[in-house]
Amino acid sequence: MRNIFTIIIGSLIVAVAYNFFLIPHHILSSGLSGIAIMLGFITPINTGIFNFLLNFPLLVLGFIKLGKRFIFYTILSVVVLSVGLYVIPVVQITTEPLLASLTGGVLTGVGIGIIFRSSGSSGGFDIIAMLLTKKKDFPLGALISAMNGIIVLISGFIFTWDAALNTLVAIYATGKVIDTIHTNHIKLTLTIVTKKGEEMKEKLLANLYRGVTIMNGEGAYSGEDRKILMTVITRYQLTDVKKLINETDRDAFVNITETTEVMGLFHRG
Repeated sequence: MRNIFTIIIGSLIVAVAYNFFLIPHHILSSGLSGIAIMLGFITPINTGIFNFLLNFPLLVLGFIKLGKRFIFYTILSVVVLSVGLYVIPVVQITTEPLLASLTGGVLTGVGIGIIFRSSGSSGGFDIIAMLLTKKKDFPLGALISAMNGIIVLISGFIFTWDAALNTLVAIYATGKVIDTIHTNHIKLTLTIVTKKGEEMKEKLLANLYRGVTIMNGEGAYSGEDRKILMTVITRYQLTDVKKLINETDRDAFVNITETTEVMGLFHRG
C-alpha cells in the first residue's frame, strides 16, 4: 500500500509540473510524455489521452520483460498521470520560460524519482531505461536524457528553437534529479566485523539477494575471535541493511565504501 500511495503522489507531482510549468510555455518533457504534450498542442485531443495511448505498447513489453508487479505499478502511474493531465487545469505560474523549464524539470524529476524508488515507472522511455539498467550499471537519469535528443529536435522544428532549448534545460534538470533520488546504480561494499557471524550471515542471505563472503578475524586488542563479512549492495538497499545489522548485533563494526565497478557474478536488479 505504501508503494501504491507514493506512486500516486509521484505521478500527480509530474502532472502538476506539466500543467503548471511546461505546457503553458510550449516546453516538452522527456520521453513519450513529451510527444503527448506536443500532440496536445497541435490537436484538440487532451494530452492525458495521448499519454495513455502512446504508453500502451511499452506497457505490454514491460509486462513480458520486467514482471507483473513492476508493470502493475507502471500502469497505475500512467493512469494517474493521464487522469491528472486531463483533470488538473493548465495554469501559467510564471511568465519566465527559463524559470518554468527549470522548475518543471526539477518537479518532474522528483515525481519520476519517487515512482522509481517505489519499484514502478512512469512509462515511455522509462521502461526502456529500466530494461537497459538491468544489463549494465548505467545511471538511469543519464540514460533517459540521452534518449531524449530527438524530443528537443522535434520541439525546435515544430515550435521555436527557444522552446527547444528550454525543453533541453527541463530534460537535463529531470535527469539530474532522478539520479539524485534513484541511486540503484550506485554500489556499496560493506565490511562487517561481528561476534555473531553465523546469525549475521543468515539474516543477510534471508533478506538480500546478494552473496556474502565470510573470513575469520581476531581483535588485536581483545584477542577475541570475530567474523568478517563482506558483501556488495546497491545504495538503495543501505537503509534496510543498516537496520538489519543493528537488529542482529548492535556492537558490530561496519565499514561502508562506495564501489567504482563490480565484475563477476552480481545481481543488478
